[in-house]
Amino acid sequence: MQVSDCFVSAPGKAILHGEHAVVHGKVALAVSLNLRTFLRLKATASGKVCINLPNIDTFLCWDVSELQQLTPYSCAKREELKCLNPELVRRLREFVGVTNGKLDTCDMATIAFLYIYLSVFGSGELPSLTVSVWSELPTGAGLGSSAAFTVCLAAALLCASGAIPSPLKEWDHTARWRQEDLELINSWAFQGETIIHGNPSGVDNAVGTWGGMLRFLAGKIMPLSRVPLLRILLTNTKVPRSTKVLVAGVKDKINKLPSVLNPVLDSVDAISATCEKVLSDMTSEPITGEHYNILEDLIDINQHHLNAMGVGHPDLDRLCRVTLTRGLHSKLTGAGGGGCGITLLRPETDSAVVQGTVQDLRDCGFDCWETSIGGPGVQQHSPLSVKDDVLEVLNQY
Repeated sequence: MQVSDCFVSAPGKAILHGEHAVVHGKVALAVSLNLRTFLRLKATASGKVCINLPNIDTFLCWDVSELQQLTPYSCAKREELKCLNPELVRRLREFVGVTNGKLDTCDMATIAFLYIYLSVFGSGELPSLTVSVWSELPTGAGLGSSAAFTVCLAAALLCASGAIPSPLKEWDHTARWRQEDLELINSWAFQGETIIHGNPSGVDNAVGTWGGMLRFLAGKIMPLSRVPLLRILLTNTKVPRSTKVLVAGVKDKINKLPSVLNPVLDSVDAISATCEKVLSDMTSEPITGEHYNILEDLIDINQHHLNAMGVGHPDLDRLCRVTLTRGLHSKLTGAGGGGCGITLLRPETDSAVVQGTVQDLRDCGFDCWETSIGGPGVQQHSPLSVKDDVLEVLNQY
C-alpha cells in the first residue's frame, strides 16, 4: 500500500441541454454538480476488506484470503481497460451469491467495488483495507450518483496501489491529479459503471472525473476548458421513471412524425450550441444580465421542446410554474418523465426569494437543494478540508 489513509470526492452531474437529442446525433451538454460523493480509504491490519455503500445502511466485509482465490481471474492490463472481464464478473456474481435474476443496487455497487479492487491489486498481495462512503447525492435520481461512487473508488484504489501518485502535498487542502492519471481513473470508473448500468454512455463518469462541463456528440466526449460557476436549485420530484422506456418513446415518436420532430431536435442542438457559446463568453468577458437573459430563454425553450417530445410530466410542469411565479426559470434534467429539474439562480437573486422557492417546492412534496454547477471533478482531500459532518460519517468505520 502506498497510501495509508486517503480521502477523495467526486461530483454528480446534470444534463444542461440535449436530453434525448444526443441519441440522434445532436450535442448534449453535461455539467458537474457541487453535490459530491466522499470516500475514505484506510489501510488496516485486519486481514479483511470492508466497505459501506453510499446512503445504504450496509457494511460488508470479506476475508482477504477468500478474495485472493479470485485473483487468477482479475488480470487486466492498462490497454485492456476498454473491455470488461466477463469471467471475473461471473465469478463475482457467484461470490456475492447472485447468479440469476436482476441485481439490486447494493449487489451492483458491491460487484463494482470488488471488481476494481481485485483488478487494481490482483497482480500482487491483496491489502486489508476499509472503504467508507457518504454521498450528498440521492441515489436513482439520474444525477450520476453511481458514477461519482465508481470515480471515487477508482481514484482511491489506484492511488493506494501506487498506480497513480498522490497529488496532495503536505501543505495542500485539496488537489487534482494530472491529466494522464485522470484518464486512468476515468477508464476504471467506466468499468464500474458498465457493471452497474450495462451499457453506459461514459458521460457520467467523465463528468465525475473532470468536472466542469462536457460536450457530448456521437459518442465523443470533450471537456470544456473553462466554465462559469452557476448557482442553481436542484429539485427531485421523486417521480420514478424508466430512461429506457422514455428513450424508446421519443424514438417511436420521431419515426412516426419525422418531419415534425426532427426540427425540434435541430432546435435542441442549436440550444446546446448557443448555451455553450454563452457560457464560454461568460469566462472571457464581464458577466452581464444579458448573459442570464439568454440562458433563461434557452431553459424555457428547451423545456417546451422536451414536453413536445413526450418526456414531460405534470410534476415537472408544476416545478416550472412554482419557480416562475418567483421569476425563476426551470427545466427537467436527464430522461424526464419525472426525476429532477434544475432552476437557474441569478447572482442578484435575493436570499429570501431562494428560501421561499425552496419552501414552495418542498410544500409540493419535492426534495430541493441550493447548489452550483461547473465545479471541480475528482479531488483528493486532506482531512482538514472535509466538512465535519461528512468526516464524522466517514470516521465511523
